[in-house]
This record gives sequence, C-alpha cells and structure tokens, in this order.
Amino acid sequence: MDAPEEPLPPVIYTMENKPIVTCAGDQNLFTSIYPTLSQQLPREPMEWRRSYGRAPKMIHLESNFVQFKEELLPKEGNKALLTFPFLHIYWTECCDTEVYKATVKDDLTKWQNVLKAYSSVDWLIVVVENDAKKKNKTNILPRASIVDKIRNDFCNKQSDRCVVLSDPLKDSSRTQESWNAFLTKLRTLLLMSFTKNLGKFEDDMRTLREKRTEPGWSFCEYFMVQVSVPPGALDCWVFLSCLEVLQRIEGCCDRAQIDSNIAHTVGLWSYATEKLKSLGYLCGLVSEKGPNSEDLNRTVDLLAGLGAERPETANTAQSPYKKLKEALSSVEAFEKHYLDLSHATIEMFTSIGRIRSAKLVGKDLAEFYMRKKSPQKAEMYLQGALKNYLAEGWALPITHTRKQLAECQKRLGQIENYLQTSSLLASDQHLTTDEREYFCREILSFASQQTDSPGHRVALPMHSFAQLRDLRFTPANAVVHVGGVLSVEITVCSQMPVPIHVEQIAIHVHFSIEKNSYRKTAEWLTKHKTANGVVNFPAEASPFPTSQSSLPALELYEMFERSPSDNSLNTTGIICKNVHMLLRRQESSTSLEASSGLALEDGAHVLRCAGVTLQPGPNTIVFRTQAREPGTYTLRQLCASLGPVWFVLPHIYPLVQYDVYSQEPQLLVEPLADSLLAGIPQKVKFTVTTGHYTVKNGDSLQLSNVDAMLILCPEENRAVIYSNTREKVSDALLRVQSSDKVTSISLPAAPTYHLIEFELEVLSLPSAPAAGGESTLLGVTEPHGKHKDTQKTGHCMATTDHKVSIDCPWSIYSTVIALTFSVPFRTTHSLLSSGTRKYVQVCVQNLSELDFQLSDSRLVDTHDSTDLRLIPLNTESEQCIHSRQAVFFVWELKWTQEPPPSLHCRFSTGFSPASEEQLSVSLKPYTYEFQVENFFTLYNVRAEISPPPGTEHCRTGSLCSLDVSITRLSDLLEVDKDEALTESDEYFSTKLMYEVVDNSSNWAVCGKSSGVISMPVTAQATHRVHMEVMPLFAGYLPLPDVRLFKYLPHHSAQSSQLDADSWIENDSLSVDKHVDDQLDSGSVKSRGSVHSAASSEHKGLPMPRLRALPPGQAFNSSAGTQVLVIPSKDDHVLEVSVT
Repeated sequence: MDAPEEPLPPVIYTMENKPIVTCAGDQNLFTSIYPTLSQQLPREPMEWRRSYGRAPKMIHLESNFVQFKEELLPKEGNKALLTFPFLHIYWTECCDTEVYKATVKDDLTKWQNVLKAYSSVDWLIVVVENDAKKKNKTNILPRASIVDKIRNDFCNKQSDRCVVLSDPLKDSSRTQESWNAFLTKLRTLLLMSFTKNLGKFEDDMRTLREKRTEPGWSFCEYFMVQVSVPPGALDCWVFLSCLEVLQRIEGCCDRAQIDSNIAHTVGLWSYATEKLKSLGYLCGLVSEKGPNSEDLNRTVDLLAGLGAERPETANTAQSPYKKLKEALSSVEAFEKHYLDLSHATIEMFTSIGRIRSAKLVGKDLAEFYMRKKSPQKAEMYLQGALKNYLAEGWALPITHTRKQLAECQKRLGQIENYLQTSSLLASDQHLTTDEREYFCREILSFASQQTDSPGHRVALPMHSFAQLRDLRFTPANAVVHVGGVLSVEITVCSQMPVPIHVEQIAIHVHFSIEKNSYRKTAEWLTKHKTANGVVNFPAEASPFPTSQSSLPALELYEMFERSPSDNSLNTTGIICKNVHMLLRRQESSTSLEASSGLALEDGAHVLRCAGVTLQPGPNTIVFRTQAREPGTYTLRQLCASLGPVWFVLPHIYPLVQYDVYSQEPQLLVEPLADSLLAGIPQKVKFTVTTGHYTVKNGDSLQLSNVDAMLILCPEENRAVIYSNTREKVSDALLRVQSSDKVTSISLPAAPTYHLIEFELEVLSLPSAPAAGGESTLLGVTEPHGKHKDTQKTGHCMATTDHKVSIDCPWSIYSTVIALTFSVPFRTTHSLLSSGTRKYVQVCVQNLSELDFQLSDSRLVDTHDSTDLRLIPLNTESEQCIHSRQAVFFVWELKWTQEPPPSLHCRFSTGFSPASEEQLSVSLKPYTYEFQVENFFTLYNVRAEISPPPGTEHCRTGSLCSLDVSITRLSDLLEVDKDEALTESDEYFSTKLMYEVVDNSSNWAVCGKSSGVISMPVTAQATHRVHMEVMPLFAGYLPLPDVRLFKYLPHHSAQSSQLDADSWIENDSLSVDKHVDDQLDSGSVKSRGSVHSAASSEHKGLPMPRLRALPPGQAFNSSAGTQVLVIPSKDDHVLEVSVT
C-alpha cells in the first residue's frame, strides 16, 4: 500500500547538483531497474535538518547513479563535494547457495575491502528476489537463508544495510510495498551521508579560514573550498575580509599614509561595496516592499553561517563582523552602510583619476535608487556614466546604461528625452529584436497620441531613426532650365526593426542667386557640374565620436633634410600629414545624450513626399520639383514626421546643390571632322539651342553667301529636335532655299529649352594664286576669305578662313561665324637639265588624312608660245595619291627658235576623294601656277683628274692634275646683256669667276682654288684652267665641284679707274647678297680671307660683286664621275687617340 502522505511544507526545494551514488555487482540487473528507480526516488520530499540551528527544508532527492570504480573514491585531502560519492550500493539477485559461495561472496568481500581502504562507511546491499528464477531451481533455499548469510557475513552490526527488493519489475501490491521500503531506506541513507559530509566540509572550511593568520596559509586552497558554499556565504567572507584588511591598515598607518596609498586600497573598498550590494539583493533589502519570508530565512542562514565573532574583535564597536550583521538586520541599516561605502568609493576613484571605475560604482547606485523608487536621484549617476562611456567608446555599456536611463526618464515623465533615448535603443544592434521593437512601439505610441498643444513638435536626431546613404539627380548634372522638372532620389536606410509609416519626408532647400550671375550660363553649368549625378554620403558617425576606432589612421611620412653643399644628412624625422584630423577640440561641457535643440528651417522652398512606409534597411524615396526661378538651390535639412515627432538631419553634408538657369537662344556651327578640307564637300553641323525662345513655323536662318564657298543641302536632309536631356523628340524635313546673296534655312517648330540639329555641306572653291619662287601653294581668291598662312615648310597644311554672317529670328543682330579650311595639297616645282635638254618636274604632296584620285594632269604655257612644246613623260590618266604621300609629274621642254628668257606655266589636275561615295557636286580642278626664268644652258663645265706622269692611277698623298674646261654653248642672247658684258672690236665677252670646292674633304686643292676669267660670248668658246690636287683617301672618289659666278663691277664711280687685270691680280671679291645658297661656308671663308688681305693694300678701293648663275644656265657634265685612288706604298706611323 502507498505510504500515507505527509503535509507539504510551504517551500519544497529541488536539487541543482545531484549527489553521486555508485553501483557495484550485477550491472545488467541495475540497468533493468534504473528507469523505475530514477522516477520513484524524487517523487516524495524528505525533511532535511541542518546543523547550527538552521531551519529545516523539504527537498526532493535526486541522484546521479554511476558504475562503481575505485577511481571515483575520494583521495585524502580531496574536498570537492560535486565529485564526492555519497553512497555505494551493491546489487545482486543470487538465489543459489553454491553460486553465492563461489562468486558473490568473494565479489562482496573485495567491494567491502575497497570501501574500507578509503574509509567509506556509507554503503547498502540490495538483494533482488525474482520468482521466475526460483521456479527454475530445485535446490533453492528459503529466501531468508541468502539474506541471512549476507547479513551474517557483512552486516553483523548494521543489519539495516541489507535490504530486499521483491520482483521490482512486476505490478503488484507486494512489489509496491517492497519499493516503498527500499526507497525510504535509500533516501534516509543518502540524506544522512550528505548531511554528514557537508557538515564535515563546512568544519574543514572554518578550520582553514581560522588559520589564515598563520604562516603558509594559502588563499588559493581556501578559495577552492570557499566557492562551494551556499549563495551569499562567499559574499559575506569577501566583505569581512576586505573590511578586516582595511581595518588593519587604518590601525597601523596614519591618515597621510592612507591618503597617499588610496590607489592600492580603493579596490578593497569597491570589492566590499559590490559584495554588500549583492547581499542586499540576495536578502531582499533593496526591494520596495522589503524582504519576504524566504529572504528572511536566507538572512538567518547567512548570519548563522558566520558563526561567533572572534574574541579579538568582540569588544570593537565597529568591527567588520558587527557592520555586516547590522547591515543585514534591516532595510534602513543596509541603505546607510551601502550609501556610505558607495560614496566613499566614488570619492576615492575620482581623487586618483579612475573616472570610469567611479562611474561604474555610480551606475550601481543608480540601480539602487531605481529599486528604491527614486529615479530623480538615479538620473544624475546614469547621465554621468553614459557620458563617460560615450567619450571612451564602450558600446555594450552604452546600450545597458541607455536602457536604465530610458526607464528613469519614463518614470520622471521626461517625454522628449525618453523618446530620444528610445530611438537610440530601437536602432541599437546590441539589443535583441524584441527589445528594439518595444522601444520602437514606445515612439509610435507617443506619435499616435493627441497632444494638448497641436503645434508642438518634438525634434529628434535623424541618425538614430534613419541614415542618408546617397542622393541621385535626374538629370544627372543637376542642372535644369526654368520650367523643367528635376527629380531627387534619395536612399535612406531605416534603423528601426519594424516598418514605419511616415506621414511626410521633406527636404528643406535654401535658394540663393549667384552674385556673378554671368557665370551661371547653361554652358558653364554643363561643364562644371558632375556628370553622374550621384552624391554618396559618409556613414553616420559613431555614437561615441571620440573613440579610438573612429579616429582616422595616422598618415606618417619620413622627412630628410640634407646639406646643400655635400648632400650629407642633417636631420631626419616623421611628419603626420593629417594631424588636423586627429587633434580636434573636444566638447566636454554639454552632455552627449542631452537634447540637441534641433532647429527646423521653415522656408518657401521645400521638397515633400507624403505617405511613405520605411522598411528596415535601404529605402528609395523620389522627390520631384518644377523649377520656377533661376538660381542655386542648396539642400539643407532632411526631416521625417510621425505626428508630433520629427526626426531631423540638421545639415546635409557634403554640400548638395542643383542649379536652375534661364538660357538665351544660341547658334553653334561646328565641323564634323577635325578640320575642314578645301576643294571637296565637307559636313558642318548646325545646333540651335532654343533657350527661353519658342521656334515657330516660318522662322529661318539667313546666311550671307560667300563667293569662294558654296552651301550645299543634300536631298531628304532632316533636322532632329532633342529635349534638354538629349532625348530625341521628333524630326522634320529641312528646307533650304538659295539666291545670289542669301541662303535661307527654314527651322522646324520647337518648344523652349530644346535643341535643333541638322547638317549641311560646304565647299571651299580653289583658285590659282600668283606664282613666285621655287615653290608655292594652292590659293583661294575671294573677297570674304583670308589666308591665315602662307606655304609653310614641313608637312603643315595651310588654312583659309571664310566668314559667314547669319541672321537669327530671335535677335536683331547678325551672328558672324568663321569656317577654317585646310588646303590638302602642297605643290613644288623644279627645273632639271641634261646638257641643253630641259625638263620641268612638279611634285604634289597630300598632307591630309584622306586618299585622293588625281586625273587629267596637265601643264600649259600661259603665254601660248608657238615655239615651245611641253611633252609629258607621265602617260597615266589617273593616279592615286595616298595620305602623307607625294606624286611627281615631269614634262620635257622643246623649242624651235631662241628660248624665251622666262617661262610661265600652269599645272592643273582633277581630284576627288578615293572613297566610292558619289559626290553631289562636280569639283573644280586643282591648279598651280609658277614661273621659270633663265632656264637655257649657256655654259658646259667639264673637269678631269690625271695621275702623275709615269703612274697609271692616282695615289694618296701624291699631286694629281685637275683640268677644268668651261665651254660657251650659244652666241649672245638677251640674258647676257648685263653689267658683266663688255664689247671689243671683234666680239663680246663677259667676266666669270670659277671656284673649285670639295665639300666632302676628299681632295686638297693646291694653289689658287678660284679665279676670274673673261669669257667670249660665242658658241663653243672654251676656257681651260689647270691646277693641282692631292687625294686624301683611297677608293673611288668623286671629283671636286666647280662653280661659276657672274663677276659684276661695283656701282661706284671709282670702278672705272681700275682695269680688270688689277681685279684679277688682287683676286679680291665682293659676293652679292643674292648669291645662291649652294655656296658653302668654306668657299666664302676662303674668299673672305683673301679679301681681308687685299683690303690692307687697297684700302678704300671699290669691291666687285658676284652673282650666282641660275641653275639652268650652267651644266656640269662631270657630275657623278669618280676617280680611282690607290693607297700609297710608304709606311707611316698613324697615331690614334681614343677617348
């Protein structure tokens, strides 16, 4: 039958740590019984009577059953209770005497010997009776015989240590009765063992504590024992230890020594304060209602556990023991002692500069006042602690302190401060989602309430509610004309944990007019504004801006200073280039959590977006506005309203602006290519920016025609209309009408601030320029055109400007534009001779990037002389001239009578681009006019070098003969009639000067290298000159160059006083300033030296002049001839200096 139920006490305790019970014997038997045993053991409570007058407790016993091992038995000195086995049970179901004698008895004996070896006396033997086994055995003794044998062998003095459990797996009254008896015995033995060993443990702990003044006492050993005591006991010991140490210090030191060593003792004061607070919370001395019965029982247990006061402190009035007992005796006494300790500790921490520790103690005081329902006293301590944590950047303490501060502000009724703190906590990632949602609901609850003053607003910082990530303008350059639409798209990241419906999000805009308004033109704005239209905002500053994590990294650079004289190192150091970012003034006067006093800007320019739901995370909001007044608009503030609650971003940084302009109509004409080429059709783009002007049907552009430039309009040419953002709106057929003086272009209708674009072709007409000199260029003759360049050397194209006057419908003034055309060709000519046969060569160079096709090339005499024929040597009708390449044309000159003194020629060739595109207009040929004078050959010069007599070849270093013959090829001509011509009775003669020059330094001319001769002006008249030359090198050497000059008398009247022989004898020359460039500096220098010598003898005599013969009048028939020179046989020492 079930045991009678006992009345339950008011409080029944359960076990946090289960005592260990070992199981030996038949493990299979115990395994089968264990489920029932573990369920039945804690079912009924047991009364636990403790020592030292402690109140009894009703507890539910539980146990941790483990297999018996010798390693589990406690060693000597092991005082750990959690690993201590409190009871040992041996299980057997032996019912056979022979088996008992053979195995069970020996096993029991060994088990008992092991327990005795470890002084363990808490054991129990359980004999399980099984009816099924008894039926299978014929020689089974009565049950009592096996139990009696075990009791006689092992329990002779403790018969209750052997119990019988009958058929434990059956469901019968006999089995239940057997279970009840067994469980009662097991609970009794287990509780007895636990009480005995726990009392021994406490005695050992007290004994060890009393020895703390003895040498060799180990606190670590004592601490390992102390931590296992009941809750509150360790706090009592720490409190007593701290105060006893401080009391000993005060007894042996004076006040000055104590004050100077506060840094070493303040930790003990703080530790004692912390433990007293913990005891107050544990004993219910801090609650508003005071301690309950359980708290009182706990207090009695703690005071009883303290034991008696030591004799040496029993007579002290303020001993630590008496202070602790007094503090735990009542609520008022605890408050007095705790406040005294807390204030003393805060004062000590503050005096030594440990502000953070002082604030931590103050935070504990605030928690104490909050429990005592005094939030007005707690707020001061919480604000101080929060300010310190924000300044130093402690994230988790900030969150915890804000939670306490929010509760304090709510109790005090500080609505604005409470809402600000709640918004910070709702966005705090260190809180759980449920906590964040709670504070968010607090804000929404206040926002939904009807306030007494309808116009009252509560302004809170935006950074705790949402963060502005980026901003995007449409159009991207943030420039819009008057009347245009501008879109501002912002990305706001909501910090709230739940979706928030915002009544209105507004951007307050500041309008300003630029003083230098002339700069704010559409062109200036387009060039000086960002093209992508995206402004990224930096991440919101940390709520603790002065923390080390938020400071920028040091930018350190090495610095060296060297001596300018020897480059030696004078000084070296390190420079921090961002010191201005690191050394900033810290604002310490205002609280970081105080209301910021945000000011809302009220102005006429506000961008609004109503009825927005902000989801947690990024949200996109679009504002649209129509520009009405030109100027600059600066985005100042961002506000989000939830009823009377306004979240405000007071300053939008970096600076964000958009501009509104009012533009005048404009016309822009620009070529499509890099440069316009003359002579071929070129495309020009016309761009009409309407600005504030509306182009109506019938409006047209009036272009004044230029004689040398044609305006061409291809068929089906169309004008395209674009919006201000370059989006195509429409297109229309372009109508162009031309007359003699004006070309009219009809514009399609277009609204304001649009663009009209169309293309036309222009053609610059070439014409022949006046020729002169060896080379000239393609010229354009027109009244409105102007040559910017003459023909330049090199590969630069000449340019020509055409100015066109355009009348626009929106202005009474004409617009003048200049189109610059580049001449694609550069043409030169040259005269070639072969004896008396003459040739004209024309070189055409293509300086442009295009390829051209040349056709029908001609050279004609502009005087139409019948005695002259021009025979072309180029027979191809078409030739391709590639970019940066040249084409040569050659004609031979033939005449039947005396050649004219000058020849006037015009070269012309048809040209067109080499591409396969069909031109819309036929092109005029390219022409080039030039003049050639004195081109007929008058003299033939021949030179010959002969080796020394007796040798076959010339040798280096040996003198050789140079024979020069100058032959007149024609009789007197018109070109011979000049100052050098003299007449005698028989014939005419002219004075010539010859000069032998070797520019290649292959020959050394011995003797005079120049002279003046009198040449008869008759055909085949010959003059020979003999001189000696020396070859300087071996090999095939070209002959020295022989030059001829006209020898002209000086214009002075004194020239008639001297005869020609004196001039020839002195060989003193004056070179005419028009001497051909072929004269080299060496020859001039040689003549100059002779002149300087002669001038000393004939000072004041007039000097003759030299004039070079034109290239065509003298022909050197020895040009290109070479002479073989062999090395000399003499051996010489050659010194070579190598550097």
